[in-house]
Amino acid sequence: MSDVDLYRLPTNVKPTHYDLTFKTDLEKLEYHGVVKVSLDVKTETSSITFNSTGLELWRASIYSDALKAEQPLADPSVDDIQQRVTYQLTDKLPPNSKAQFKIFFSSTLLGDITGYFKSTWVDEGKTKHYALTQFEPTSARRAFPCWDEPLLKATFSVSMISRVNTINLGNMPVVSDHPLTPEPAIEIDESLFAGTQNEKWKVTRFETTPLMSCYIVAFANGEFEHLESSVVMPLSGKAVPLRVYATKDVVSQAQYTLDVKKAVLPLYEKIFDVEYPLPKLDTLVAHDFIGAMENWGLILGSMNYLLIDPKRASIQEKKAVATMESHEIAHMWFGNITTMEWWNYLYLNEGFATLMGEVIIPGAVFPEWHVNTEFTVKHLSNALTLDAKLSSHPIEVDIPDANHVVEIFDSLSYSKAASVLRMLSSYIGEEKFLKGVSFYLKKRLFANSRTHDLWEGISEATGLNITDLMENWITKMGFPVITVTEAEDGKGITVRQDRFLETGPAEDKDNETIWNIPLAILYSQNGKRAVDSGAILQERAKCFSLDTKKPFKINANTNGVYRVLYTPERLVRIAAEAAKEDSIFNLDDRLGLVLDAMALSRAGLAKLSSALTLVELWRNEKEYLVWQGIADNLDNLLSTWWEYPDITENLNTFRRSLFVPLVVKLGYDYPEGEASDQVLLRKLAISQASSAGDEGVNAELEDRFKYYLETGDDSKIPAESQGDIFAAAVKYGGRKEYEAMIKIHDEPKTVQEKNSALRGLSSPQDESLIKETFEFISTKARSPDILQLFRALLKNHKARRPLTNYMQDKYEVLYKRFKDGFLFRILIPVTISFYSSQADLEALETFFKEKDTSAYNQSLTQELDGIRARIGLIKRSTEDLREWFAGR
Repeated sequence: MSDVDLYRLPTNVKPTHYDLTFKTDLEKLEYHGVVKVSLDVKTETSSITFNSTGLELWRASIYSDALKAEQPLADPSVDDIQQRVTYQLTDKLPPNSKAQFKIFFSSTLLGDITGYFKSTWVDEGKTKHYALTQFEPTSARRAFPCWDEPLLKATFSVSMISRVNTINLGNMPVVSDHPLTPEPAIEIDESLFAGTQNEKWKVTRFETTPLMSCYIVAFANGEFEHLESSVVMPLSGKAVPLRVYATKDVVSQAQYTLDVKKAVLPLYEKIFDVEYPLPKLDTLVAHDFIGAMENWGLILGSMNYLLIDPKRASIQEKKAVATMESHEIAHMWFGNITTMEWWNYLYLNEGFATLMGEVIIPGAVFPEWHVNTEFTVKHLSNALTLDAKLSSHPIEVDIPDANHVVEIFDSLSYSKAASVLRMLSSYIGEEKFLKGVSFYLKKRLFANSRTHDLWEGISEATGLNITDLMENWITKMGFPVITVTEAEDGKGITVRQDRFLETGPAEDKDNETIWNIPLAILYSQNGKRAVDSGAILQERAKCFSLDTKKPFKINANTNGVYRVLYTPERLVRIAAEAAKEDSIFNLDDRLGLVLDAMALSRAGLAKLSSALTLVELWRNEKEYLVWQGIADNLDNLLSTWWEYPDITENLNTFRRSLFVPLVVKLGYDYPEGEASDQVLLRKLAISQASSAGDEGVNAELEDRFKYYLETGDDSKIPAESQGDIFAAAVKYGGRKEYEAMIKIHDEPKTVQEKNSALRGLSSPQDESLIKETFEFISTKARSPDILQLFRALLKNHKARRPLTNYMQDKYEVLYKRFKDGFLFRILIPVTISFYSSQADLEALETFFKEKDTSAYNQSLTQELDGIRARIGLIKRSTEDLREWFAGR
C-alpha cells in the first residue's frame, strides 16, 4: 500500500459543495449541526470515507441522483488514528453520477484553541464566552464532518443559529439575519429547533463562498462589537468593507489593525495584478488564540498580536501588529486563491506570506522601519540557526501523514523559505520576481499548486530556468558556507562551498549537495561601491578575478542564504573598513558580517575571540540593527555559558562596556517625533545594560517603577522600556513588586501592559516567588500566555532548572491540554533549550524516551542537537574566551 493510499482519503468521491448549519449554545457550551455535502461520484462506490474526530455523529444518509433514492447509513467504522469515518452503502453508487451525503453531529465547546472552541472574557465582573474556529492544518474535522485535505476544494454555504443577543461571523457577508421560527421556508432541519422553545434565537445566513479548502473555512458567534472602514480597490474599483471585531472591553484598541488592513489590501491587489475576490475582509481579535489565521474573508488572531493603543505602544509592538495583519492578508492570495496541493508545499503559503507580508508590503507602507534589513535579524538568522542542525529538514518536505504536519510549521517553512525567495528576488530583480508571481497566481486561480508551478511563472517572467536554479534550495536540507581563499598575486579569489553545520565541518556523507549560489560580489571601483550581481557559484569551487588589494565582500546586502568564511586577516581588514564613515560596506553588509562571524566561530570554523574582536572594533557603530545583531549573539553566548560564573561575569562586563555608554548618550526618555531607529537603539541599550547588571541603569529603572507604585502615575514608564522596567523592578525587588505585577496583569490598561507584567512575573530571583509563578501558570495563565511565560522564564537563569522540573512534573497535564494544537511542539523544547552538559543531555534523553513524542518529535530532536552543539562549543572555546577576556 502506498503512502497516498494509507494516509489520504479515497478518491472514489469528490465533494463539490457543503451546506452547513450550526446551532451554537454559548450558555450550555455546546453546538449541534448538520452538513449536506454534494458529491461527484468518480467510480462505482460502496462506501463513503471522510474526516471526523471528537464529534458525536448521530444520523446519516445518502441520496443518489442516479438511483433516485435515499439510503440511511448506520454503524460506521472509525479510524481514530487517521481521524476517519467510513459508512458502508447498501446500494452502490454508479460511476460518473452525483450524490448528496447528509449527517447530523454535535460536540462540546472546549477551550483547546482547535476546531470550533470557546474563548472566555469578563464583562463587568461576569464571565462570558464566545465561540470561534481554528482549522489549520487538520482541525476542520473537529468542527464538522468533511473531506479535510487542501486539494479537495469546494464551495460552502453556512447558516448559523444562535441567541439573538449575539453576532455571527463567517467567511462571506451576511445574506439574512432574522428570528428563528419553525416555518418550512427557513429550510432548517427540525431537529435543530430542539431547546429553542421560550427562548429568543435567530438564524444568520452567509453568501456562498468561492472554491476553497476546508482549513480556511471560519465562523464565530458571540457578543462582538466592531470598528469599520472601507477601501477602493485599484483593479476592480469596488469599495471593499473592512471591519475588526472584538469584545467591547478591548475593541477600542483595534483601530491600528484596521488602519493597517486598509493600507495594505489594495497594494497586494496592485502588485499581484489579481483582484481580491471576496466582497469583504474582517478580522476577529480573540482573547484565547495562538498567533493569527488567514481564513478567507475572516482573519482570526490573538489579542497579543492585533491589539494596541498607539499612544501607549512601542514601535516594536506596532511592527508586530502591522506585520501580523499584513502577513495574513498576503494569504488571501497565497494559500486562499491559490492553495498548496498537499502539506509538503506548505512553504508556498508561509514563505511567500512572510516575504510579502513582512518585508515587501510593509517596506512600502513603513519605509522608516527598514524591514528588509530587520528581516536578516528576525528571519534569515533564525532560519540558518535551525538549518545548521543535522536534524533539519528541506523546505519542501514529504509529509504523507497529515497528523504530523504541525511539525513543519517552523522557521524552515516560514523564515528559510522566505529567505530563499528573497535571495531569488534579489538575483533576478524584484520587478521580474513579482511579475512571475503574478503569472503563477493567474494560472492557478481557485486551484491548487506545486513548486514547479511557481518556478514556471517566474521562468516565464525572466527567461531563465528557475527550476534548475532553485531545485536544491527547496528540496535539500541545509545551506552552504562559502570559504574565500585569496590568490597570492592579489588578483583573484577562489570560493568553495560546503554544507554548514553548527557542530563543525560536515563529513562527506553530509556534504553532497551543490547549491547554485548567487555570490553578489561587492568591491571598490574608483572608490565607490560596486556589485557583481551576476556572479554565481554552481560547482564545488570556482575562481573569480578580483583586486583583493581593495576592499571586497561576498554576499552584498546579505540577501544570500549562506555564511561566508574569510581568513582572520581579511576579516580584520573588512571590519576596519566597515567601521569607517565613508565605507563601501552598508548597514546590511555590516549586519551580515557580525552574524556570520559569530555563527562561524560557534561552529569552530573560526575562533570565538575573533568575532568578539570584530565587535570591539565597532564600538562606535551608530545603526540600531547592527547593535541588535551584536546583542542577540552576546545573549546567545551568555545562554551557553550560563553555569560558568567567570565567563558570564566577563561577558556581562563586556556588554556593559558596549551598551552603558549608549544609555549615557541617549538617556531614558523618548522625545516625540524621534526617528524610529534612534528610539529602538535607546530601548536596546537600556535593555542590554539592565540585563547585564549595570547598577546605575537598574537603579533608574527601579526608581521609575517605585514612583508609579507610589503615585499611580505611569508617565515615567515609556512604552518602549515598560517591559525592562517591570522586569528590573521584580528582579531587584521583592514581594511588593511581584504582587504589583499580579495586579497589573489582572487589570491592565492595554494588552501590552499585561504582557509586560508577565515578563515581570518571570523575573524574580527568589525561589519562593519563582514557585508562585509556576503556580500562576497552572491555575491562572491563559493558553496564549503560557508560551510567553516559558520564554521569559528561560531568560531568567535562576528559573531555568525549575522550568524544566515544572515541565516534567506537569507533563501529562500539558500534554492533555496542548497536544492537538500548534503549541505543544514549541512549549516542550523551550523548557530544555539552554542545557549544555553531557549529564543533562543524557537525563533528558532518558525522560523523553518514555514519552509519546510524536506531536513534537522534530522540534525535540532539533533541541537535543542544539545541546550537543553547545557541549562541543564549550569544549572548543572556553579557554579561548578566558584568554581573550584576560588580554583586554
